[in-house]
Amino acid sequence: MTDPSSGDPVLDGGVRDEVDDVDPVSDDADGPGQTSDSPGIAVATALLLGVLGPVIALASGVAVFAIDAATGGLSLAASVVLSLILGQYVAFGGLAVGYLAWRGFDREGIVSYLGVRVPSLKEIGLVLGSWVVIFILILVISTIVQLLGTETAANQSAELAMANPAIIPLFVAASFLVIGPCEEILYRGVVQGRLRESLPAAPSILLTAAIFATIHVMALTGGLSARLTTVAILFVPSLVFGAVYEYTENLVVPALLHGLHNAVIFTALYVTVTQVDPSELPAVLGVV
Repeated sequence: MTDPSSGDPVLDGGVRDEVDDVDPVSDDADGPGQTSDSPGIAVATALLLGVLGPVIALASGVAVFAIDAATGGLSLAASVVLSLILGQYVAFGGLAVGYLAWRGFDREGIVSYLGVRVPSLKEIGLVLGSWVVIFILILVISTIVQLLGTETAANQSAELAMANPAIIPLFVAASFLVIGPCEEILYRGVVQGRLRESLPAAPSILLTAAIFATIHVMALTGGLSARLTTVAILFVPSLVFGAVYEYTENLVVPALLHGLHNAVIFTALYVTVTQVDPSELPAVLGVV
């Protein structure tokens, strides 16, 4: 497609077929979306963006703590909402949009680059089917992990939700409205999109999945071995998110899939915490 502001062709969605038509090492690639660098620079840029998001999110956590102290104590719900706004919308969504704006994309160009459009019925069906695939894969991997006796780490958000079941509906809604969209904008839309400008689909998806899974180590609690095991498990849904984005060229699809995946987990936690005898929680949660 063409950038209306410059007349130069731009990469559509970061995963479009047009990527293969752009010479990543040409000297005249100077318009929005055009690259003149090597795959190594693309990988370095993707890594920088992938790590910078969580770093900003951690800084936002400090800001929430300061606001909490200054106001004499926020309610738990207010603290969670503020953390989501700063740690997701600003840290992930803001970084992604800011990066694309820095590259010269206007609003229409950003939407086009990311590939944002209303999903079709076929794409909705793909979301549901992909979630089933993720569920089966994680169930198989979790069974293997249990048989091996390998320990897994806990997610801080899940622990907070378990300790405060009343806020779990907030997390379920946030999965679709905040977490899924913001994390997918950065990791699939920008990180994977940036890699696709210089690399084929398969390595782009694999590298993005590795970056996305690894940065979650900051949100996990437990020993190093347990964290690494959980990161390896998280690599699976991340691969599916990336493959779905590559196939549909529509960022809304992996965002919905990501949101559904998280929402199901939080809903399962809610049912577990509210319906199961507390003495049985460790065993039940171990199965999950």
